[in-house]
Amino acid sequence: MIPRSVYTEEHDMFRDSVRKFMQREIQPHWEEWEAQGHISREAWRKAGEAGILCTHIPVEYGGSGVDFRYSAIAIEEQGYIFASGPGFSLHSDIVAPYILHYGSEEQKQKWLPKMCTGEVITAIAMTEPGTGSDLAGVRTTAMEDGDHYVINGSKTFITNGQLADLYIVVCKTDTSAAAKGVSLFLVEADRAGFSRGKNLNKVGMKAQDTSELFFDNVRVPKENLLGQKNGGFIYLMQELAQERLSVAIIGAAAARACYNATVEYVKERKAFGKPVAAFQNTRFKLAEIRTELEVTQCYVDRCLELHCQGKLSIDAAASVKLWATEAQCRIIDECVQLHGGYGYMWEYPVARAWADSRVQRIYAGTSEIMKEIISRTI
Repeated sequence: MIPRSVYTEEHDMFRDSVRKFMQREIQPHWEEWEAQGHISREAWRKAGEAGILCTHIPVEYGGSGVDFRYSAIAIEEQGYIFASGPGFSLHSDIVAPYILHYGSEEQKQKWLPKMCTGEVITAIAMTEPGTGSDLAGVRTTAMEDGDHYVINGSKTFITNGQLADLYIVVCKTDTSAAAKGVSLFLVEADRAGFSRGKNLNKVGMKAQDTSELFFDNVRVPKENLLGQKNGGFIYLMQELAQERLSVAIIGAAAARACYNATVEYVKERKAFGKPVAAFQNTRFKLAEIRTELEVTQCYVDRCLELHCQGKLSIDAAASVKLWATEAQCRIIDECVQLHGGYGYMWEYPVARAWADSRVQRIYAGTSEIMKEIISRTI
Protein backbone atom coordinates (compact mmCIF):
# COMPACT_ATOMS: atom_id res chain seq x y z
CA MET A 1 0.00 0.00 0.00
CA ILE A 2 1.05 3.62 -0.53
CA PRO A 3 2.99 4.91 2.53
CA ARG A 4 0.94 7.29 4.67
CA SER A 5 2.47 10.65 5.57
CA VAL A 6 -0.22 11.92 7.94
CA TYR A 7 1.40 10.37 11.04
CA THR A 8 4.72 11.06 12.78
CA GLU A 9 7.02 8.71 14.67
CA GLU A 10 5.30 9.67 17.93
CA HIS A 11 1.96 8.72 16.43
CA ASP A 12 3.43 5.38 15.36
CA MET A 13 4.57 4.69 18.91
CA PHE A 14 1.06 5.38 20.18
CA ARG A 15 -0.34 3.11 17.47
CA ASP A 16 1.84 0.26 18.68
CA SER A 17 0.50 0.58 22.23
CA VAL A 18 -3.12 0.85 21.03
CA ARG A 19 -2.70 -2.19 18.79
CA LYS A 20 -1.40 -4.28 21.68
CA PHE A 21 -4.29 -3.09 23.86
CA MET A 22 -6.89 -3.99 21.22
CA GLN A 23 -5.37 -7.43 20.67
CA ARG A 24 -5.09 -8.10 24.40
CA GLU A 25 -8.23 -6.53 25.90
CA ILE A 26 -10.79 -6.31 23.09
CA GLN A 27 -10.27 -8.98 20.43
CA PRO A 28 -10.53 -12.07 22.71
CA HIS A 29 -13.96 -11.04 24.02
CA TRP A 30 -15.97 -10.42 20.87
CA GLU A 31 -18.06 -13.63 21.06
CA GLU A 32 -18.93 -13.01 24.72
CA TRP A 33 -19.84 -9.37 24.07
CA GLU A 34 -21.91 -10.17 21.00
CA ALA A 35 -23.90 -12.70 23.02
CA GLN A 36 -24.66 -10.20 25.79
CA GLY A 37 -25.18 -7.23 23.46
CA HIS A 38 -22.58 -4.92 24.98
CA ILE A 39 -18.97 -4.78 26.06
CA SER A 40 -17.94 -4.81 29.71
CA ARG A 41 -17.49 -1.75 31.90
CA GLU A 42 -14.09 -3.19 32.78
CA ALA A 43 -13.04 -2.75 29.15
CA TRP A 44 -13.96 0.93 29.38
CA ARG A 45 -11.86 1.38 32.50
CA LYS A 46 -8.93 -0.46 30.94
CA ALA A 47 -9.18 1.77 27.86
CA GLY A 48 -9.01 4.76 30.18
CA GLU A 49 -5.98 3.35 31.97
CA ALA A 50 -4.29 2.78 28.59
CA GLY A 51 -4.80 6.43 27.64
CA ILE A 52 -7.06 5.62 24.69
CA LEU A 53 -10.14 7.59 25.73
CA CYS A 54 -10.51 11.34 25.12
CA THR A 55 -6.87 11.78 24.04
CA HIS A 56 -7.46 15.29 22.65
CA ILE A 57 -8.93 16.61 25.90
CA PRO A 58 -6.55 19.10 27.60
CA VAL A 59 -4.33 17.83 30.38
CA GLU A 60 -6.08 19.97 33.00
CA TYR A 61 -9.24 17.93 32.42
CA GLY A 62 -7.54 14.54 32.46
CA GLY A 63 -6.69 14.05 28.79
CA SER A 64 -3.39 14.02 26.95
CA GLY A 65 -3.95 17.27 25.07
CA VAL A 66 -2.79 15.76 21.77
CA ASP A 67 -4.13 16.31 18.26
CA PHE A 68 -7.00 14.41 16.66
CA ARG A 69 -4.65 12.05 14.84
CA TYR A 70 -4.31 10.10 18.07
CA SER A 71 -8.08 9.61 18.10
CA ALA A 72 -7.88 8.50 14.47
CA ILE A 73 -5.30 5.87 15.40
CA ALA A 74 -7.57 4.46 18.11
CA ILE A 75 -10.45 4.32 15.61
CA GLU A 76 -8.29 2.60 12.99
CA GLU A 77 -6.82 -0.01 15.32
CA GLN A 78 -10.25 -0.91 16.59
CA GLY A 79 -11.38 -1.30 12.98
CA TYR A 80 -8.40 -3.46 12.03
CA ILE A 81 -9.53 -6.16 14.49
CA PHE A 82 -13.18 -5.95 13.33
CA ALA A 83 -14.28 -4.70 16.78
CA SER A 84 -17.46 -2.71 16.21
CA GLY A 85 -18.65 -3.17 19.79
CA PRO A 86 -16.74 -0.58 21.82
CA GLY A 87 -18.35 2.86 21.50
CA PHE A 88 -15.08 4.54 22.45
CA SER A 89 -15.04 6.99 19.56
CA LEU A 90 -18.56 8.27 20.14
CA HIS A 91 -17.67 8.85 23.80
CA SER A 92 -14.28 10.44 23.11
CA ASP A 93 -14.67 12.20 19.77
CA ILE A 94 -18.33 13.16 19.69
CA VAL A 95 -19.62 13.62 23.24
CA ALA A 96 -16.48 14.96 24.91
CA PRO A 97 -16.01 17.87 22.46
CA TYR A 98 -19.50 19.19 23.23
CA ILE A 99 -18.66 19.40 26.93
CA LEU A 100 -15.19 20.83 26.24
CA HIS A 101 -16.36 23.47 23.77
CA TYR A 102 -19.71 24.52 25.23
CA GLY A 103 -19.74 23.36 28.85
CA SER A 104 -19.26 25.55 31.90
CA GLU A 105 -16.05 25.23 33.86
CA GLU A 106 -17.97 23.32 36.51
CA GLN A 107 -19.33 20.88 33.92
CA LYS A 108 -15.87 20.33 32.45
CA GLN A 109 -14.29 19.69 35.84
CA LYS A 110 -17.10 17.38 36.88
CA TRP A 111 -17.34 15.15 33.82
CA LEU A 112 -14.27 15.24 31.58
CA PRO A 113 -11.74 13.65 34.01
CA LYS A 114 -14.11 10.73 34.65
CA MET A 115 -14.71 10.36 30.92
CA CYS A 116 -10.96 10.14 30.34
CA THR A 117 -10.60 7.31 32.85
CA GLY A 118 -13.64 5.41 31.62
CA GLU A 119 -15.31 5.77 35.00
CA VAL A 120 -18.18 7.60 33.30
CA ILE A 121 -19.55 6.35 29.98
CA THR A 122 -21.42 8.81 27.79
CA ALA A 123 -23.84 8.96 24.88
CA ILE A 124 -25.57 11.61 22.81
CA ALA A 125 -29.33 11.40 22.32
CA MET A 126 -30.28 13.06 19.03
CA THR A 127 -32.41 10.70 16.95
CA GLU A 128 -36.11 10.27 17.66
CA PRO A 129 -38.58 7.71 16.29
CA GLY A 130 -40.18 10.26 13.98
CA THR A 131 -37.32 12.60 13.05
CA GLY A 132 -34.29 10.67 11.76
CA SER A 133 -31.85 13.16 10.23
CA ASP A 134 -34.15 16.15 10.88
CA LEU A 135 -32.57 17.54 14.04
CA ALA A 136 -34.61 20.73 13.80
CA GLY A 137 -37.75 18.62 14.07
CA VAL A 138 -37.07 16.97 17.44
CA ARG A 139 -40.11 16.66 19.67
CA THR A 140 -38.47 15.98 23.01
CA THR A 141 -39.11 19.11 25.07
CA ALA A 142 -37.38 20.81 28.00
CA MET A 143 -39.64 23.34 29.68
CA GLU A 144 -38.54 25.72 32.41
CA ASP A 145 -39.99 25.17 35.87
CA GLY A 146 -38.40 27.34 38.52
CA ASP A 147 -34.73 26.36 38.88
CA HIS A 148 -35.17 23.30 36.68
CA TYR A 149 -36.02 22.15 33.19
CA VAL A 150 -38.54 19.33 32.82
CA ILE A 151 -37.75 16.96 29.94
CA ASN A 152 -40.36 14.84 28.16
CA GLY A 153 -39.97 12.71 25.08
CA SER A 154 -38.10 9.73 23.67
CA LYS A 155 -35.00 8.89 21.66
CA THR A 156 -33.96 5.85 19.67
CA PHE A 157 -30.86 4.24 18.09
CA ILE A 158 -28.67 5.65 20.87
CA THR A 159 -25.14 4.20 20.87
CA ASN A 160 -23.83 3.36 24.37
CA GLY A 161 -27.47 3.66 25.44
CA GLN A 162 -27.51 0.77 27.90
CA LEU A 163 -24.21 1.48 29.64
CA ALA A 164 -24.05 5.28 29.64
CA ASP A 165 -23.96 7.20 32.90
CA LEU A 166 -24.43 10.58 31.22
CA TYR A 167 -26.33 11.66 28.12
CA ILE A 168 -26.28 14.81 26.05
CA VAL A 169 -29.96 15.16 25.14
CA VAL A 170 -31.19 17.27 22.23
CA CYS A 171 -34.41 19.03 23.26
CA LYS A 172 -36.77 21.74 22.13
CA THR A 173 -36.86 24.68 24.52
CA ASP A 174 -38.96 26.74 22.11
CA THR A 175 -41.46 24.60 20.23
CA SER A 176 -42.35 27.43 17.84
CA ALA A 177 -38.83 28.18 16.66
CA ALA A 178 -37.71 25.08 14.69
CA ALA A 179 -33.89 24.96 14.60
CA LYS A 180 -33.58 28.12 16.68
CA GLY A 181 -35.45 26.48 19.54
CA VAL A 182 -33.07 23.55 20.09
CA SER A 183 -30.98 23.21 23.26
CA LEU A 184 -28.63 20.61 24.70
CA PHE A 185 -28.82 19.18 28.22
CA LEU A 186 -26.65 16.94 30.34
CA VAL A 187 -28.86 14.23 31.83
CA GLU A 188 -27.55 11.72 34.34
CA ALA A 189 -28.81 8.15 34.03
CA ASP A 190 -30.03 8.06 37.65
CA ARG A 191 -32.49 10.95 37.21
CA ALA A 192 -36.06 10.16 38.28
CA GLY A 193 -38.30 9.66 35.26
CA PHE A 194 -35.50 8.54 32.96
CA SER A 195 -35.57 4.97 31.65
CA ARG A 196 -33.94 2.85 28.99
CA GLY A 197 -35.81 0.64 26.61
CA LYS A 198 -34.55 -2.69 25.41
CA ASN A 199 -31.14 -3.13 23.83
CA LEU A 200 -32.08 -3.01 20.15
CA ASN A 201 -31.51 -6.13 18.03
CA LYS A 202 -29.55 -4.78 15.08
CA VAL A 203 -28.45 -6.39 11.81
CA GLY A 204 -24.81 -5.79 12.73
CA MET A 205 -22.71 -4.26 15.51
CA LYS A 206 -24.03 -6.96 17.81
CA ALA A 207 -21.63 -6.12 20.67
CA GLN A 208 -22.53 -2.42 20.69
CA ASP A 209 -25.39 -1.44 22.98
CA THR A 210 -27.96 0.64 21.11
CA SER A 211 -31.06 1.71 22.96
CA GLU A 212 -34.34 3.53 23.17
CA LEU A 213 -34.48 6.21 25.86
CA PHE A 214 -37.54 7.63 27.59
CA PHE A 215 -37.95 10.89 29.49
CA ASP A 216 -41.04 11.19 31.67
CA ASN A 217 -41.00 14.54 33.51
CA VAL A 218 -37.26 14.27 34.08
CA ARG A 219 -36.20 17.27 36.14
CA VAL A 220 -32.68 18.60 35.65
CA PRO A 221 -31.26 21.75 37.25
CA LYS A 222 -30.67 24.72 34.98
CA GLU A 223 -26.94 24.15 35.54
CA ASN A 224 -27.31 21.07 33.30
CA LEU A 225 -28.02 23.22 30.25
CA LEU A 226 -25.03 22.80 27.92
CA GLY A 227 -24.06 26.14 26.43
CA GLN A 228 -26.71 28.74 25.70
CA LYS A 229 -30.44 28.16 25.64
CA ASN A 230 -31.66 27.73 22.04
CA GLY A 231 -28.05 27.49 20.83
CA GLY A 232 -28.06 23.73 20.42
CA PHE A 233 -28.62 23.49 16.68
CA ILE A 234 -25.58 25.64 15.94
CA TYR A 235 -23.50 23.51 18.30
CA LEU A 236 -24.66 20.35 16.54
CA MET A 237 -23.73 21.72 13.12
CA GLN A 238 -20.29 22.81 14.34
CA GLU A 239 -19.44 19.41 15.82
CA LEU A 240 -20.84 17.21 13.06
CA ALA A 241 -17.75 17.70 10.87
CA GLN A 242 -15.57 15.77 13.34
CA GLU A 243 -18.24 13.12 13.77
CA ARG A 244 -18.47 12.58 10.02
CA LEU A 245 -14.70 12.46 9.66
CA SER A 246 -14.63 9.82 12.41
CA VAL A 247 -17.15 7.73 10.48
CA ALA A 248 -15.02 8.06 7.35
CA ILE A 249 -11.94 6.88 9.28
CA ILE A 250 -13.92 3.86 10.49
CA GLY A 251 -14.95 3.14 6.91
CA ALA A 252 -11.42 3.17 5.54
CA ALA A 253 -10.10 1.03 8.41
CA ALA A 254 -12.85 -1.58 8.11
CA ALA A 255 -12.37 -1.81 4.35
CA ARG A 256 -8.62 -2.24 4.75
CA ALA A 257 -9.10 -4.98 7.36
CA CYS A 258 -11.45 -6.86 5.03
CA TYR A 259 -9.07 -6.50 2.10
CA ASN A 260 -6.18 -7.92 4.14
CA ALA A 261 -8.31 -10.82 5.39
CA THR A 262 -9.50 -11.54 1.86
CA VAL A 263 -6.00 -11.58 0.37
CA GLU A 264 -4.98 -14.10 3.02
CA TYR A 265 -8.08 -16.20 2.43
CA VAL A 266 -7.86 -16.47 -1.37
CA LYS A 267 -4.23 -17.50 -1.15
CA GLU A 268 -5.15 -20.42 1.11
CA ARG A 269 -8.54 -21.45 -0.27
CA LYS A 270 -8.42 -23.87 -3.21
CA ALA A 271 -10.92 -24.43 -6.00
CA PHE A 272 -10.56 -26.64 -9.08
CA GLY A 273 -7.19 -27.80 -7.79
CA LYS A 274 -5.52 -24.41 -7.32
CA PRO A 275 -5.66 -21.41 -4.97
CA VAL A 276 -8.55 -19.01 -5.61
CA ALA A 277 -5.89 -16.26 -5.88
CA ALA A 278 -4.57 -17.93 -9.03
CA PHE A 279 -7.69 -17.09 -11.04
CA GLN A 280 -7.51 -13.93 -13.12
CA ASN A 281 -10.90 -12.72 -11.89
CA THR A 282 -9.68 -12.87 -8.30
CA ARG A 283 -6.48 -10.99 -9.09
CA PHE A 284 -8.35 -8.32 -11.04
CA LYS A 285 -10.94 -7.87 -8.28
CA LEU A 286 -8.20 -7.52 -5.66
CA ALA A 287 -6.46 -4.95 -7.88
CA GLU A 288 -9.70 -2.95 -8.11
CA ILE A 289 -10.28 -3.17 -4.36
CA ARG A 290 -6.74 -2.11 -3.50
CA THR A 291 -6.91 0.85 -5.86
CA GLU A 292 -10.23 2.04 -4.44
CA LEU A 293 -8.93 1.50 -0.91
CA GLU A 294 -5.78 3.56 -1.57
CA VAL A 295 -7.79 6.40 -3.12
CA THR A 296 -10.13 6.37 -0.13
CA GLN A 297 -7.28 6.30 2.39
CA CYS A 298 -5.52 9.23 0.73
CA TYR A 299 -8.74 11.25 0.75
CA VAL A 300 -9.45 10.44 4.40
CA ASP A 301 -5.87 11.27 5.41
CA ARG A 302 -6.03 14.64 3.64
CA CYS A 303 -9.27 15.51 5.42
CA LEU A 304 -7.69 14.41 8.70
CA GLU A 305 -4.81 16.82 8.06
CA LEU A 306 -7.24 19.63 7.29
CA HIS A 307 -9.22 18.91 10.45
CA CYS A 308 -6.09 19.05 12.60
CA GLN A 309 -5.38 22.46 11.01
CA GLY A 310 -8.92 23.65 11.74
CA LYS A 311 -9.68 23.84 8.00
CA LEU A 312 -12.10 20.97 7.38
CA SER A 313 -15.31 22.54 6.10
CA ILE A 314 -18.79 21.16 6.68
CA ASP A 315 -19.20 20.23 3.02
CA ALA A 316 -15.75 18.58 2.87
CA ALA A 317 -16.64 16.50 5.93
CA ALA A 318 -19.87 15.49 4.20
CA SER A 319 -17.92 14.53 1.06
CA VAL A 320 -15.40 12.34 2.85
CA LYS A 321 -18.14 10.67 4.88
CA LEU A 322 -20.14 10.01 1.72
CA TRP A 323 -17.20 8.64 -0.25
CA ALA A 324 -15.60 6.55 2.48
CA THR A 325 -18.79 4.84 3.65
CA GLU A 326 -20.01 4.09 0.14
CA ALA A 327 -16.54 2.74 -0.74
CA GLN A 328 -16.50 0.70 2.47
CA CYS A 329 -19.73 -1.05 1.53
CA ARG A 330 -18.60 -1.71 -2.05
CA ILE A 331 -15.24 -3.10 -0.97
CA ILE A 332 -16.57 -5.31 1.81
CA ASP A 333 -19.30 -6.67 -0.44
CA GLU A 334 -16.63 -7.70 -2.97
CA CYS A 335 -14.62 -9.30 -0.16
CA VAL A 336 -17.63 -11.37 0.87
CA GLN A 337 -18.04 -12.48 -2.75
CA LEU A 338 -14.40 -13.58 -2.94
CA HIS A 339 -14.93 -15.67 0.19
CA GLY A 340 -17.81 -17.50 -1.47
CA GLY A 341 -20.22 -19.24 0.89
CA TYR A 342 -17.82 -18.82 3.81
CA GLY A 343 -18.17 -15.06 3.46
CA TYR A 344 -21.76 -15.45 4.63
CA MET A 345 -20.78 -17.33 7.79
CA TRP A 346 -20.77 -15.25 10.98
CA GLU A 347 -17.56 -16.89 12.21
CA TYR A 348 -15.65 -15.18 9.39
CA PRO A 349 -14.72 -11.53 10.12
CA VAL A 350 -15.81 -10.34 6.67
CA ALA A 351 -19.37 -11.50 7.36
CA ARG A 352 -19.53 -9.44 10.54
CA ALA A 353 -17.88 -6.49 8.82
CA TRP A 354 -20.42 -6.72 5.99
CA ALA A 355 -23.30 -6.54 8.48
CA ASP A 356 -21.60 -3.78 10.48
CA SER A 357 -20.84 -1.62 7.44
CA ARG A 358 -24.36 -0.98 6.21
CA VAL A 359 -25.29 1.47 8.95
CA GLN A 360 -22.28 3.65 8.12
CA ARG A 361 -24.28 5.11 5.23
CA ILE A 362 -27.12 5.99 7.61
CA TYR A 363 -25.89 7.36 10.95
CA ALA A 364 -24.17 10.74 11.36
CA GLY A 365 -26.36 11.80 8.43
CA THR A 366 -27.45 9.54 5.59
CA SER A 367 -25.66 9.50 2.25
CA GLU A 368 -28.61 11.43 0.85
CA ILE A 369 -28.20 14.16 3.48
CA MET A 370 -24.48 14.30 2.66
CA LYS A 371 -25.32 14.88 -1.00
CA GLU A 372 -27.73 17.64 -0.03
CA ILE A 373 -25.06 19.39 2.08
CA ILE A 374 -22.49 19.11 -0.72
CA SER A 375 -24.93 20.28 -3.40
CA ARG A 376 -25.63 23.51 -1.52
CA THR A 377 -22.06 24.65 -2.16
CA ILE A 378 -22.10 23.97 -5.91
